[in-house]
Amino acid sequence: MSRWRKVKQGKVENREMGNIEEKEKEPSLRCAPVTLRLKAFLTDTFMITMPILYIVIYLVMGDREGFREHMGQGWLIILVAHFAATLAFWALKAQTPGMKAYDLYLVDTRTGEKPGLVKLVIRYVMLQTTILSFLGMFLPYLLKTKEGLHDLVSGTCIVYRPR
Repeated sequence: MSRWRKVKQGKVENREMGNIEEKEKEPSLRCAPVTLRLKAFLTDTFMITMPILYIVIYLVMGDREGFREHMGQGWLIILVAHFAATLAFWALKAQTPGMKAYDLYLVDTRTGEKPGLVKLVIRYVMLQTTILSFLGMFLPYLLKTKEGLHDLVSGTCIVYRPR
């Protein structure tokens, strides 16, 4: 391919006379603002987690006393149910109900498409770790890309795509 075609198609840029450099592609994928992601997380807490809590405490365990007697088993059931529900939402639509309310989508940072199952599992596990760690809570405020620890480790990101 001739130099003129490369310049014309935008593959190279002529900066100085005779000096041709390849253009570096800037990633067009930007993480959604932290405030929107936090609002979606809080919405999901009430739309996904609270119903699971009530079902486990009152239907599975019988009542609060039953839950109190078998608290470890109860929390395990809650975590497994939350994991299954969240993973199903991410795998099917790339968004949870809270994310849908704020036009947020979960994407793979490399492709910009819906992430695979392995990345979703890694993201969920790392999200729980991030919530429990001090650094993980403030990392989006420290990084220019606004990514959380779970975003960096899993290679995913929540993006804002208004309708």
